[in-house]
Amino acid sequence: MIRKIIKIDEEKCNGCGACATACHEGAIDMVNGKAKLMRENFCDGFGDCLPSCPTGAITFEEREAPEYDEEAVKAAQKLKKANAQGHHGGCPGSRFMHFEKTLASEEDGVLTVGKPVSRLNQWPVQIKLLPANAPFYNGAKLLIAADCTAYAYANLHEEFMKGKITLIGCPKLDMVDYTEKLTEIISSNDIKSVTVVRMEVPCCGGLQAAAEQALRNSGKFIPWQVVTISRDGRILD
Repeated sequence: MIRKIIKIDEEKCNGCGACATACHEGAIDMVNGKAKLMRENFCDGFGDCLPSCPTGAITFEEREAPEYDEEAVKAAQKLKKANAQGHHGGCPGSRFMHFEKTLASEEDGVLTVGKPVSRLNQWPVQIKLLPANAPFYNGAKLLIAADCTAYAYANLHEEFMKGKITLIGCPKLDMVDYTEKLTEIISSNDIKSVTVVRMEVPCCGGLQAAAEQALRNSGKFIPWQVVTISRDGRILD
């Protein structure tokens, strides 16, 4: 049958995987670092994946394609849910963990002192993946950081991450408003302070705005600050 279906331009695709996540029907897979429409009968033609694509690689076209199979989609979703439950609540890599940090690190059973150590205190770190409630939030100082800051500012671990629970995100790539999640985290837990570290680029304003609105929504009086990093790795304020 002739119907509307998505088309993915492989040349424009940057392999971010956002479309595969946005496609609730499971029509898209990542293959060799590129998004591909693997199950045409799973594509409903509504295009939930289009706004998630940061490069504009996805468009609509009308062509010969199998009819949308809602029953097959539901069966696949049911199987996916069952598999997730078999992993005790989802992807093992997304389970939250709290790390105990020391001044030394251990590699292959040998204690090494003086080497740089990670100051990450929990897992996961992506705002979209973090739970709203977890033991590591109790009495925590939050660091809400744009993901680019870790690459632009060399001493992020020691100056900002140390002693804090780290939440990272990019509103431009995630194409999501973090306000609701951050409000829930701040409102539901005993948060002692909030530090926002952002880049100087305008899109990072969304991260700062979400954090500020979340603090207002929480109704709590919590010490907070915003630090801006330049593209060449300097603290601007």
